[in-house]
Amino acid sequence: MSFLFGGGARPQPTSAEKIAAAEAEIEMVSNMFNQLVDTCTRKCIPPQYREADLNKGESVCLDRCVAKFFEVNVKVSEKMQGEAAQRQGATGAGGMFG
Repeated sequence: MSFLFGGGARPQPTSAEKIAAAEAEIEMVSNMFNQLVDTCTRKCIPPQYREADLNKGESVCLDRCVAKFFEVNVKVSEKMQGEAAQRQGATGAGGMFG
């Protein structure tokens, strides 16, 4: 019966809002990728190239750097989502009969 009290009715986003959200997501992913490339390149590849291809040490370093970058990114995202859910739960508690 939540539809009687507006509990189930969420306003649907407009096309412009969907486009804005998609653009924001693309920008966020692009920024994350650029930060990943910057960080791992600075850490693992020396500024003076001696060979055209990556050597084994550089390759292993890049693999580990990318794995750590994504691991940290996932942990930060989970933490932020948990905090947002707690805030939402604290403000959304109560309802009509509570």
